[in-house]
Amino acid sequence: MIKTAILFVLLIASFSSCSKKSENSFRHSTGKINAISVVIDDQLWNGIVGDSIRNKFAGPVEGLPKEEPQFDLNQYPTNVMEGFVTKSRTIIVVKVGKVNRFKILKNQYATPQNVIHITGKSLSDLLFIVEKKAPQIIQTIQEGEIKAHQLLLKDSLVNAKAIQRQFQFILKIPKDYSYTVRKDSFLWLKKEFASGSTSLLVTQLPINSIRIEDNVLDQFVKIHDSIGTLYIKGKENNSCLYIDKSYPLYILKMTLCGKVTYEIKGTWRLKDSFMFGPFVNYLIVDSQKRRIVFLEGFCYVPSREKRNFMHELESIIKGVQVN
Repeated sequence: MIKTAILFVLLIASFSSCSKKSENSFRHSTGKINAISVVIDDQLWNGIVGDSIRNKFAGPVEGLPKEEPQFDLNQYPTNVMEGFVTKSRTIIVVKVGKVNRFKILKNQYATPQNVIHITGKSLSDLLFIVEKKAPQIIQTIQEGEIKAHQLLLKDSLVNAKAIQRQFQFILKIPKDYSYTVRKDSFLWLKKEFASGSTSLLVTQLPINSIRIEDNVLDQFVKIHDSIGTLYIKGKENNSCLYIDKSYPLYILKMTLCGKVTYEIKGTWRLKDSFMFGPFVNYLIVDSQKRRIVFLEGFCYVPSREKRNFMHELESIIKGVQVN
């Protein structure tokens, strides 16, 4: 009889858990791109733990001409962990507890969602976990935000097969981009709006154009500036796009589409002009087709913050499919 009762309780608990997961799967998460809900009591938030969280998650974005935070942090006390807070796409819950614990739960309250739980027995334990796990947390959030932004950009300008026929890869371009330059081996697509514009460059290079065993960054700058001279021009005759090396350049070796890729960020400038802004470039080494796929996004929005414009461009490019 006792065993039957225990089994009944377990079945009820299992059913309740499954029902909750099913409910969450139909509850869509909300929130602005690159925003994090930090659930933490005021005492921790206003002390060294809060300082550590702000330093790690609201530090400056690489490659922007002026400093902008990587994520916008919205703090809520633990007693409001309900309602709209639980619908946030990204949540970090920080608290003092009886054990040290770190875990990342997918779709705990809504879908898609990352909920990061950090529990420490003391302030020093919380600081240690935040410091140690910050790179993993940031990577998880970044991947989630790219996917979220891609969902917002589902509509495409042209049939993906048009670019696929031209370059032998699939790249979906949002419908509000239009062609500025369209050549057999090069595309420049631009989206214009009241305060500026965002642009995408698409081309490919012979694989021996860049010797990956040498300084990739120096080689990239020369190739980039030659492309700017050929295709990206301003209103004046001598005006063309080039990389402003007075700003820092950042390079990261990564994997995209299962292929070795170099992500390069920095600042572009238009010669003989006051126009400048950030760019992000991806050099995808396609050994099978003996080429380097060259994809770049850059923006000109002089009166506005640029982080989310660049994030849109990054999200478009990271959706590329190079087989």
